[in-house]
Amino acid sequence: MTDLRQTIDLPDTLTPVVIFGAGSIVTDAHLPSYRHLGIPVAGIFDPDAAKAGTVAAEWNTPALASVQEAAEQGAVIYDLAVPPAAIPALLEALPDGALCIIQKPLGSDLSEADAIIRILRRKNIRAAVNFQLRFAPMSLALKDAVAQGLLGEIVDFDAWLALDTPWHLWAFLKDLPRVEILLHSIHYLDFVRDLMGNPQGIHARTMGHPSSTVSNTRTSLLLDYGDRARCALSINHDHAFGRKFQACEFRICGTRGAAYMKLGVNLDYPKGEPDELWLNTDGDWRQVPLQGNWFISAFHGRFAQVQRFAAGLDARLDGDAEDAWHTMALVEAAYESAALPMHSIKDAPDA
Repeated sequence: MTDLRQTIDLPDTLTPVVIFGAGSIVTDAHLPSYRHLGIPVAGIFDPDAAKAGTVAAEWNTPALASVQEAAEQGAVIYDLAVPPAAIPALLEALPDGALCIIQKPLGSDLSEADAIIRILRRKNIRAAVNFQLRFAPMSLALKDAVAQGLLGEIVDFDAWLALDTPWHLWAFLKDLPRVEILLHSIHYLDFVRDLMGNPQGIHARTMGHPSSTVSNTRTSLLLDYGDRARCALSINHDHAFGRKFQACEFRICGTRGAAYMKLGVNLDYPKGEPDELWLNTDGDWRQVPLQGNWFISAFHGRFAQVQRFAAGLDARLDGDAEDAWHTMALVEAAYESAALPMHSIKDAPDA
């Protein structure tokens, strides 16, 4: 259990990074990850020049004055840590053949994802998308266990979340029509795809809560993997009755063994709790010692894999934009399903 893969090795030669954006995701995750990995940051650009200057000074890196200056930094990886609406224009500004990382989601809906894919193909830009849950230590270890056949064929995937998420921390969410699936459960859908492949279809229902100003905070998802595998996700961000019976966990069962994953960051957010991975491959449950948590170790894995691709050590980008498009298509299908009525129940017969 202790020899399961949990990290991605860096190449000997690291490619510098130029960051677009100076928001909290950059200061809380991207810059700490680059510092931890020893990846040089060649500069930061943000339309808010004062913010860019403050962040750049705190992290001892240049503040870049314009998009053009940022795009002309030479042999670098471009990190687009920006809202979806800003992605197309930045991609157009990058040199043809560039290598970049795009912050999730890949657009606000599937039509925006389509537009981004067209730009990437036309400009031959190689892009990874920052769906990083698949790179968390527990995720890498689970995938290694599955690859080794320790669980056999996966036949059940259950996600159960009963949380008290502090939506007030993100004021911009208040007026958005799509929140829960697009900005939260999208991570779980991407992870399921990474583990089990693309489903054939989806049933979904997403809704708000009387106490919440956010449009949708509760979701039920049922993914169709045929008659061999069952996949169900139940997400409730409004379980505000104390920690005792809150949960954020996956149960993955195969024909030979099973796994339990606790996603600790969402419990008592933003403080969080440690992640957990347990495996049962011989009748007994054993905990796998983890080398970090989803936040922020998953960013380490995402960024390290891009570095390996840049150095020529990996032939493909894991979780590239073409793959991420399928996650966006699954999200779009979920919203389309949620907009439809459920299967009606017949009325009682007349007396």
